[in-house]
Amino acid sequence: MRDMLPLLDRIPFPALNRARLDTLQVNVGYRCNQTCLHCHVNAGPNRTEELTGDVADAVLAFVERRHISTLDITGGAPELNAHFRRMVTGARALGVKVMDRCNLTILEQPGQDDLAQFLAANRVEVVASMPCYLEDNVERQRGKGVFDSSIRGLQTLNAVGYGRDPALTLNLVYNPQGPSLPPPQAALEADYKRVLGESFGIVFNDLFVLANMPIQRFGSTLVTRGEFEPYIDLLQHAHLDANLGGVMCRNLISVDWRGYVYDCDFNQMLGLPLPHGAGGPVHLSDLMDEDLDGNPIRVAGHCFGCTAGQGSSCGGALKEAAE
Repeated sequence: MRDMLPLLDRIPFPALNRARLDTLQVNVGYRCNQTCLHCHVNAGPNRTEELTGDVADAVLAFVERRHISTLDITGGAPELNAHFRRMVTGARALGVKVMDRCNLTILEQPGQDDLAQFLAANRVEVVASMPCYLEDNVERQRGKGVFDSSIRGLQTLNAVGYGRDPALTLNLVYNPQGPSLPPPQAALEADYKRVLGESFGIVFNDLFVLANMPIQRFGSTLVTRGEFEPYIDLLQHAHLDANLGGVMCRNLISVDWRGYVYDCDFNQMLGLPLPHGAGGPVHLSDLMDEDLDGNPIRVAGHCFGCTAGQGSSCGGALKEAAE
């Protein structure tokens, strides 16, 4: 896998500083039952990196000590981690909102038969990858059979109340097929709801549209195809300063499977640690009593993926969300 940092670090991006910390995003490891072209963490079935019990303990201690309002759990397929359910129940016992970034096909994996019921019982917000409502497009990006499995996963979640019960939020995530900006979020959401509803009886709350990040597997593919520079140029020319105030890194920190801290999940994948002290990696356990508000955020060329056009964040488009 090509090291993208030298290519991205030479591209200037406007300075950013952290606002109030309210979200802890935890990447529990890179093991996944899928291998997707757009994956910015290069996840797959053969990855062995896994969050341990000690790191899970540090996560829950940090959430409680710092009065974090949202625990955002991602991967890989986060549900494959042995400590996923303990972190969910521990955070919910503290009154913390928990988000599960789910790939949907995990619901059909061995040992996950009761996953939908577990998520519903704990009122976990499910943010599910669904890059298109058309079979060919999904399978081109995520592999053969993924579309049908994803549809069944959505129907399983609907059956336990997701998308129907106001307490059980089900949001979908769209990524473009290649090096292009996502279409307007509201119009695409309407198409998703119409097609998935009419064809499969599926309901969901919101659609989040995210630009593909020029890092890891997707970034390497761009370089190989000679599309890296044109894509960066597209992102830069579509940049809007108005999106800078809403990017996720201003209110979030990202923790990797070892417990080290980054400004966001994308910086984590590039090995860009949270600016701190001498500049080396800092562990979550060392930040229990440290106020991060106002601190500088590490930026590079990939950050234009969050500020181009309507903008992208873990909650989808920034521009439409602000309007």
